[in-house]
Amino acid sequence: MHREGLLDTPMRAAKAFGDLTAGYHQDLHTVANGAIFASDNPDLVLVQNIEFYSLCEHHILPFFGVAHIGYLPDGKVLGLSKLARIVDMYAKRLQIQENLTKQIAQAIHELTDCRGVAVVMDASHMCMMMRGVGKQQSTTRTTCMLGVYETDSQSRMEFLSTIPKRVPAFG
Repeated sequence: MHREGLLDTPMRAAKAFGDLTAGYHQDLHTVANGAIFASDNPDLVLVQNIEFYSLCEHHILPFFGVAHIGYLPDGKVLGLSKLARIVDMYAKRLQIQENLTKQIAQAIHELTDCRGVAVVMDASHMCMMMRGVGKQQSTTRTTCMLGVYETDSQSRMEFLSTIPKRVPAFG
C-alpha cells in the first residue's frame, strides 16, 4: 500500500510512543527540582482534577482521567506544580491504574515526609471501551492512603468528602 499519509507513520508512531513513555527517563528528585519549602502549615494541601493520560501495560491502549491529591504537611510543603509533574512522570510509563496511584502517593510521602498523603484517581480505560466488554460509560476509581489517612478513618473521610463524584467518561 502506497498512501502518502502512511509514508512517515512508522517514524511518527515511534516518536509518539517515546513521548508517551518519557517518564522512564525521569526521576523523582529531578522532577521535584528542589521545590520543597519549609512551612508551619499543618492543614490539608489539596490539588484536584490533575489531568493525566497513560498507557495500559496489558494492551498498550490509553487510559486517561484526573488525579486528586491531598497531604498533611509536617514542616515542609512541595511546590504545587510539582504534584502535577509527579503525576505526569509516573503516568508516562506503561501502567496499571492501581500501581500509578500508589507510586504517586509514595513519591509525595518520600519528598515531604508528611503526616499523611491521599491520592484518588478516576480514569476511563480504552481497553474496556474499545475492545472486550465495550463499556463506554465505565470509569475506574483507585485510591492510596498513607500515614494518617491510612490509620485514621476520620481524616480519611474528611479528605474523601472533598473529592468530586465520578462522572461517566462520555456524556
